[in-house]
Amino acid sequence: MGADLEKVLIPADELQAKIASLAAQISTDYSGRNLLLVGVLKGAVMVMADLARALDIPVEMDWMAVSSYGSGTKSSGVVRTILDLKTDITDRHVLLVEDIVDSGLTLAWLISNLRSRNPASLEVCALLRKPEAARIDVYVKYVGFNIPNEFVIGYGLDYAEKYRNLPFVGTLAPHVYGGGREQHGNNRD
Repeated sequence: MGADLEKVLIPADELQAKIASLAAQISTDYSGRNLLLVGVLKGAVMVMADLARALDIPVEMDWMAVSSYGSGTKSSGVVRTILDLKTDITDRHVLLVEDIVDSGLTLAWLISNLRSRNPASLEVCALLRKPEAARIDVYVKYVGFNIPNEFVIGYGLDYAEKYRNLPFVGTLAPHVYGGGREQHGNNRD
């Protein structure tokens, strides 16, 4: 990555330790229940894969894709469903798996959308949360890390579809996206 990376915020070993910790808690909480993991594409791919492998309970998986961003660092303000679930979640225990929660707007929309489908339960697991960026209070039961309001990349998080494959979470150097510190934006609402 060279000069594109400003700094490593969360090293790979810390990410894996946190995923294991979250998985242990989720396994305990959902013991004896038929759990459906719903991953939010594309960012949650790494989190979802590692979390599912770390769980000690049987799970099913499905995916949704929504977009509130183009290729920039700021939200377009409009949420679009790009890919919907194939699974009927009526009376199912659903855990929505997110890579990052910043403003909370997209997550609030997702929760409302999924609740309208009458699941038995619906909770959220997010690897990263930016409390300083919150514009709406959304309850997230399982949180990996609270991070500063900086634009982050790696472990599924991208800038213009690049850097998702990095095994750590880092901050992107401002010269890459033409901004200074004051322009660090959210990855997704």
